[in-house]
Amino acid sequence: MRLVFAGTPETALPSLRTLIDSPRHDVVAVVTRPDAQSGRGRKVHPSPVAELAEEAGIEVLRPRKAGDPAFLDRLRALAPDCCPVVAYGALLPQVALDIPRHGWINLHFSLLPAWRGAAPVQHAILHGDEITGASTFQIVKELDAGPVYGVVTEEIRASDTSGTLLERLSVSGAGLLAATLDGVEDGTLEARPQPADGVTIAPKISVADARVDWTKPAMHVDRLIRACTPGPGAWTEFRGQRVKLGAARVAEGERPAPGEIVATKSTVLVGTATDALLLGEVQPQGKRLMQAGEWARGVRPEAKESFT
Repeated sequence: MRLVFAGTPETALPSLRTLIDSPRHDVVAVVTRPDAQSGRGRKVHPSPVAELAEEAGIEVLRPRKAGDPAFLDRLRALAPDCCPVVAYGALLPQVALDIPRHGWINLHFSLLPAWRGAAPVQHAILHGDEITGASTFQIVKELDAGPVYGVVTEEIRASDTSGTLLERLSVSGAGLLAATLDGVEDGTLEARPQPADGVTIAPKISVADARVDWTKPAMHVDRLIRACTPGPGAWTEFRGQRVKLGAARVAEGERPAPGEIVATKSTVLVGTATDALLLGEVQPQGKRLMQAGEWARGVRPEAKESFT
């Protein structure tokens, strides 16, 4: 099939590479978000998908809105049979959805109808799911509600952050997306409606949502930190300044007061409503990422001093 691939971040790269390499399909263009500022210098950079497409000599479309007339005209001229989508990051109007004869097929990182929305991997970790996965489905106007073609499953490990879990899902999901397009092409695959039961919503986790509440149980705090790693980054305050927290682990049997810091030369424990957490990496405001022990040696927390 003639494909126009839509995606933006690194998460979409395994799928795009797989489809570029597929002997059964021809990626004639990609659709991605406009170039944006990133990095310390806030310089304008193309998206990871745009960079890969340009390296492969594939046309790149960067509409500010997917309903822009010039973009729609170019999409019609490209005459795609199908538009696969992985983390594109913008709403698609019905006029765009109607252009490819096989529609737009999305790779979504949850087992639909669970965790529809922008942050399915983060919410799966935050809510303590043991199994998650990826689904391919036909995009319809309602959010992530279209009929499903196929799924792959993935165990959520106790040490998983949203970053490590999404990295695995992006690879297994790429195979699922390619197999889905193969099945659509040869007519052997039929999408099935999602069940009405089991729908959960996964909205984007904001910076405010990522603030740690040390009066919660250790398991909850651990899940929040892992769910928010690498973005938006779980955080707390120390002496009035923000400190970002990397993945931690529960230290069973240690029970300082909620938020209380117990530091040795090499370790930092922080109290919760239940067991303490043993911190891993931290990033003080305006400074580099460092081991928690190095941070504590620099700030020297006083007895009973706490995160807030």
